[in-house]
This record gives sequence, C-alpha cells and structure tokens, in this order.
Amino acid sequence: MTRKLLFPLFGLLFLLAAASEATARGPFRVGTVEADPGKSASGFLVVPDGVDKGTQIPVTVIHGAEDGPVLALIAGTHGYEYAPIIALQVIRRQIDPHELSGTIILVHVANLPSFLGRTVYYSPVDGKNLNRVYPGKADGTLSERIAHAITTEVIARAHAVVDLHCGDGNEALRPYSYWTKTGKAELDERSRAMAVAFGLDHIVIVTDRPADPQASVYTDNTALTRGKPAITTETGQIGETGPEWVTLVERGVWNLLHHFKMISGDAPAVEPVVWLDKNEVLRSPQTGIFYATVKPGQTVAAGTLLGTLTDFFGNPLAEIRAPFAGMVNYVVATPPVSQGEPLAMVSRPPM
Repeated sequence: MTRKLLFPLFGLLFLLAAASEATARGPFRVGTVEADPGKSASGFLVVPDGVDKGTQIPVTVIHGAEDGPVLALIAGTHGYEYAPIIALQVIRRQIDPHELSGTIILVHVANLPSFLGRTVYYSPVDGKNLNRVYPGKADGTLSERIAHAITTEVIARAHAVVDLHCGDGNEALRPYSYWTKTGKAELDERSRAMAVAFGLDHIVIVTDRPADPQASVYTDNTALTRGKPAITTETGQIGETGPEWVTLVERGVWNLLHHFKMISGDAPAVEPVVWLDKNEVLRSPQTGIFYATVKPGQTVAAGTLLGTLTDFFGNPLAEIRAPFAGMVNYVVATPPVSQGEPLAMVSRPPM
C-alpha cells in the first residue's frame, strides 16, 4: 500500500474509533432531555399534576465528548434569586461539549411557579419552601413533587451537586458558601475542596443537618446523605442581576470545572478563605415592618443593633441585636416581614 493511501486510511480508522468510543459511552438523559456525547440538549423536566397543578423545570444537559464526572448545577430553588438563573444561561452558551470531559446538568429554574410569581422563600401554589421539603414526595404538594423530581432525575444522576442561591428578593447579602459537614471524613473533604475551589472567600461551616436521606430537608443535604459531595453558594441580593453578581457564579462554575478536570488547563490559584464556624439566623418575633441598621459584610460587636421592628403604624415592637461579635452575612433590606421569617444572619470565625 502506498504512503499516499495510508494517511486517509489512518484518518478513517481514527474517526471510526472515536465514533465507536462515543457510541459505547452513549447518551445522557434527564427526564425526556437527552444529549449524545459531544452534544447539548435543553428541554423540560415535567412535574405532573397531583393534589395541585403541576409545572415544568427547564434543564440543559451538556454531555461531554470524553468521560468524566457528572456535575449538577441547580439554580432558582427560590424564584426571586435571579443572579444564578441568569448565570446558567450564560454558562450554557459558553461551554463547548466537544471540549468537555463528563456531563453538566443545568437546572435553570428549579421553582418556576415562584420565579414567575416573583415570590420570596415560598411557592405561590402550596406556600412551602422548596429548600425545606427534600427529598420530596411523588404524591405530595407541588413543592414536594418538584423536590422529588430533582432528587430522582438530577441528584441521583450526579456525582457532585451545587445549589446556587443568592440573597432572596428581600435580602441584602455578602457573598459566601456553605460547607456542610456530615462527619464522614472523605465526603466532607470532597465537599470542602469544592467550596474552596468555587472561589468565594467566606465559607460558613454547617454541622446540624439531618443524616436521614429520607428526611434530608435541603437540596445540598439530599446529595450529601446519598454520599455525594455538595455545596450551597450565595452570590447576589434583592433581585439584582448586575454583572458583579452574575460573574461570581460564572467564575465559580468554571473554577469547579477545572477542579474536577472536566476542562483543560490549570485551576486558578485559591484565594485565602475566611472560615465561619458559628452562625445564627435572627428571626422576626412578630409580623410587621423592619428597618435594618446594618449592611451585609459589616463587622458587629455583640449586642449591636441590627434593626428595629415596628407595627404597621410605626410603633416599636422589637430591637434585633447581634447575638455575638461577628460578620453580617445578610440582612432583610425591604420593609415587610412575617413572624418567624429571617431578619439577619451573623457568623464568626473560629475562636
């Protein structure tokens, strides 16, 4: 055989081998959304009608040309938390599946009724907080059925999970991540490495999450109770969609793709992290109007006035004060509050 014929033959053999490898790997499916290797696909994960009306969850599957881990990125658990939702649209356009090792599941808006209804914390359909009903129920109310769908179709298929939050429509917030410790050394280290790699310079340590996978309550904890590393990130505030917030999410996702070796190139240098191992959420003792007197990221002494609560006529009801010296992670920055709802969160580094 002449040299002239060898090169086309080798090229053909290479293409056949690559095609065979891709075929052997097979497509990746979430609900009815299916992507072949080296392709991406978008569509809806259907949450059927039940005791109340159903909904849809917009998802994208980016299925890399090469083998690698499956990373689930979940935005819109609370529908008024816009920055991560916008960021996932940007990321969908940026990632080339031909250059990707592994698979990314993008849950663009986990809680579409809340998003379209512009509600904070709670679903306008059943009044429940989606991030308090995991792993959900196939025959439950809508929030529970959404949680069940995400648990079975997204978290079950992932190797690692990121629940992307920001300050809800009423919260002014300083960016930070949550690292939940389970007491399982190897799992905790993998989650810790994810939190550091994401790149937010303040990380809150959580140690009080349920251990029962059938009562996991939170999105990230649903992954953790199933042996999968997971983190929660907070990267925006009060419905804002400016680039300073959206870029934090984009950068964090790209950092994780480097961390998991899902894209080529070196991971960026890790910035020093401030660890916060004590935290407390201050809740409203009554329904009324809240006037914050501090800003997110502000350092406060024990007893510092965080804000005042009044009735609807302006009569004082309560003063909300810092329980210990630390940093204000977030504070409610809009007037209306209901009894039991968060007003502020304060954290501090290890003593």
